[in-house]
Amino acid sequence: MKTIDRSFINGEFKPTRGTGQFDLYDPSTAEIIGRTVLGDERDMLDAIESAREAFKTFSRTSVAERGEMLLRLHEALRKREDALVETAILEYGSPVTATVGRTRAAANAFLEARETLLDYPFEMAAGKKLVVMEPVGVVGAITPFNADYGHICGKLAPAIAAGCTVVVKPSENNGLETELLCRCIQEADIPPGVVNVVEGRGEALGPVLCGHPDVALINFTGSTRVGKEIAALGAGTMKRFCLELGGKSPNIILDDADIDKAAALALVIGFSNSGQACHAGTRLLVPKKRLKEVEASLKRAVAKLKIGHLLDADSFIGPLVSRKQFETVQAYIRSGLDEGAQLLAGGPGHPEGLGGYYARPTIFTKVSPSMRIAREEIFGPVIAVMTYEDEEQAVEMANDTVYGLAAFIISADQDRAMRIGRRIHAGMVVVNDTIGAVVAGPPAPLGGMKESGLGRAGGRWGLEAYLEPKVIA
Repeated sequence: MKTIDRSFINGEFKPTRGTGQFDLYDPSTAEIIGRTVLGDERDMLDAIESAREAFKTFSRTSVAERGEMLLRLHEALRKREDALVETAILEYGSPVTATVGRTRAAANAFLEARETLLDYPFEMAAGKKLVVMEPVGVVGAITPFNADYGHICGKLAPAIAAGCTVVVKPSENNGLETELLCRCIQEADIPPGVVNVVEGRGEALGPVLCGHPDVALINFTGSTRVGKEIAALGAGTMKRFCLELGGKSPNIILDDADIDKAAALALVIGFSNSGQACHAGTRLLVPKKRLKEVEASLKRAVAKLKIGHLLDADSFIGPLVSRKQFETVQAYIRSGLDEGAQLLAGGPGHPEGLGGYYARPTIFTKVSPSMRIAREEIFGPVIAVMTYEDEEQAVEMANDTVYGLAAFIISADQDRAMRIGRRIHAGMVVVNDTIGAVVAGPPAPLGGMKESGLGRAGGRWGLEAYLEPKVIA
């Protein structure tokens, strides 16, 4: 069993000054596999000071210098890919095929940021005035448990490209993954203090990071509730924010869709990452006149999903990250039953033959839009099926939420689906595909509307989140 008792500060692994501990578990067996010594206020203040000092020189580095750093970071992650994948499978419980894809995407974030950096005009004319884009300063990056490498690298890459220094507060659930990622960063020969990482609980370290006057920007991915708390903590020092928050994404199956194909795609959209995805399309809206067909197809499709062995290339659903998350999902499933929804598949408890934190992939039908399972983010493999009478009602139901992160539309008529997509209040709308269609290819602005967040990640939009315009006249 490994104990992680060091924080990554100023380019070195220094003994963590905090004394609290957090046990790490293999979610497929619920067995302890490690322990993290949690950082406290002193560790976080050391990290912020390190980033503040490093910013004085790092902010003046050239585009070419930062481009080389991003390239080295990419190479460092690719060099350790096998170990990164193995660690994520063990600690997070993600099946191997998905883990490999997410690990490579994390490495590629540095290449994508480099490409954006090399093409970005940091100085431009506005008449006789000069507009200079300058790094905002020290960045506080707070990341969730559901894709440790991806979330950390996705925040580091544009920050480094912009010339910012960073203090990362990762999820305490990912101690083994984060420690290995820090070793990759150290091997990439990044200047001391540019990247600092302190493990610890959000309630202890969050107020220190978010309230500190030397931290200019908070980039957070997580729940809307915590995002609001972070915004309140940072308001006193006029922080800049980039917040990717919760979601309860609609997935509209239109009446012209091939139902078997739509049902299979709906399960991928809803159960991706074992449902632990803020963009997951877990509100499945189907035409009332085709409900029976959809239900029959969903039952056939969910029976074919492979759940279990994480090293099986065909496994799609793994365990939830922790006992706490498992119990939360179980409570939502019981809530759906208590409120009168009908089980189409799954239900409370573990899948047959599996323990740990595996939850049964669950589909509810006869769901009312007022039910908790239809309105609240569950963050587990639970889909709520609701019906609509016509296209107008489908749009109204899709928009009937405080969230606005993503939306999905499945139709045989691409033009019709695109037209409906323009009416959905969400930062990302995907037609006949998964969220990978938004993430893949040329960089696009990724983020949410309404209570799903502020700001955008990806490409030029993501880089500019770390920059401030200054006019020289």
